[in-house]
Amino acid sequence: MKQPIFLSLALATTMLAAPLAHAQSNWPVFNGKASNTQGLSIDPSRGVLTLAPLLEQTTPAVVNISVSSKVKIPNNPFGGNQMSDEFMERFFGDRPNPFKRDNEDGDGEDEEQNERTMRSAGSGVIIDASKGYILTNSHVIDKADKINITLTDRRIAEATVVGSDPKTDIALLKIDLRGLTDVNLANSDRVKVGDYVIAIGNSFGIGQTVTTGIVSALGRSSAAQGEYQNFIQTDAAINKGNSGGALINSKGELIGINSRILSRSGGSNGIGFAIPANMITGVMDQLISYGEVRRGRIGVGIQNITPELQDAMGLTSRDGALVRQVEADSPAEKAGLKVGDVIVGFNGDQILDSDDIRNAVGAVERGQRARITYMRDGKKYSTKINVEKAPDTEETDLPENDNDNDAPLTSFDALDGATFTDIPSDLDPRGGDDGVVITKVRRGSDAFEAGLRKGDIIRAVNNTDVANLSAFKKQIAKKKGAMFLSVQRGRNSVFVAVR
Repeated sequence: MKQPIFLSLALATTMLAAPLAHAQSNWPVFNGKASNTQGLSIDPSRGVLTLAPLLEQTTPAVVNISVSSKVKIPNNPFGGNQMSDEFMERFFGDRPNPFKRDNEDGDGEDEEQNERTMRSAGSGVIIDASKGYILTNSHVIDKADKINITLTDRRIAEATVVGSDPKTDIALLKIDLRGLTDVNLANSDRVKVGDYVIAIGNSFGIGQTVTTGIVSALGRSSAAQGEYQNFIQTDAAINKGNSGGALINSKGELIGINSRILSRSGGSNGIGFAIPANMITGVMDQLISYGEVRRGRIGVGIQNITPELQDAMGLTSRDGALVRQVEADSPAEKAGLKVGDVIVGFNGDQILDSDDIRNAVGAVERGQRARITYMRDGKKYSTKINVEKAPDTEETDLPENDNDNDAPLTSFDALDGATFTDIPSDLDPRGGDDGVVITKVRRGSDAFEAGLRKGDIIRAVNNTDVANLSAFKKQIAKKKGAMFLSVQRGRNSVFVAVR
């Protein structure tokens, strides 16, 4: 019986203890290089399969972060504990607290009584030992008054913030300590679904914790506005306190920074998200150089290609970002882009959807030039384009007119659920008076489900401009199967496919 067991153990060792693999990645700031062995191995003294040798090399690079910040707490007659404060907030909302007490000067509450020190915990990853640079999440250190770093050897140091970028949720800290251990960045573009991964972080603030899993999905994003997202999804357990911690592969390379979870309970449900390493590098470069990220823009509005739009526009693929708007005198207009083009490449990166082009442009520092590739009428074009500073303006929406009696008498129902009229003379919309405006959309109708809304202005049907209601009717009458509308909504333009 002993011989088969010995042979099985030898076979397992051959299969799992992979040969030495030299994984080198060039990093634009630090040019860091490292060599790591494959993580899974069998400990010959104990005869167990283990990750211990890999973790002994990588866990010293993951730190615990303790953040303290002062917040103002309103006084109330129910006491000053957290439970009573939360009760008062739920009860009164944003209204003034009727139990608020003035100080002796009559100009508000006593500041000392109003302030409370709040503490929170997170994680970080030492990314350059010689300079003391530590990566973490922006939300971990947001509004921090003091940031303490605790190493695995129990040394403690106070950190300073080099820079923070809330739009990618990346922050860079610095500590002044010797004898640090750092981790090497992987090329996250080579990560595949099914890759074995290890999450290391300060779960629930109880201390460093290691969990394992696989890469569950790539290219995840949420509907959050103004953020740059391209998350790696993993089923490795990630909990509160793991934010800013490491997600490493079986070679000990950092493939991402753990950022958030999808959970109703607040605990791990096996759906965690990490910011990929390749997105981190460009952000880090600018944080080190400027203390902030100086993003640019090319002056296009983009959207994803839905199956309906693919059918209506006669596109051969849903890959790419559909150009729905080109701003006047923008780099995009100067480069020759037009509404209806499909961007499929930017600066060497393949563009599969609107998130891809947003992330690709956001990674380029303003003032630089990039190469853009796009499809038009089934042909591929490529040209150089400038990346310029984005203007400090906010988008506004076209206000809705809730008084249906103010609508012109000349109108008609079409597209099952929407009512269109000529643009009223007193509306004066951005972009001129050519087109028709939607005065009603019945909720649940085909028009509503297609995405049309009250106040939308239809500028074109199947790329044919419509000057008024009569021209719109003629184009609608030509409808055979799916068609697409060029819709102005506030300051934005969007394509909407209808059947």
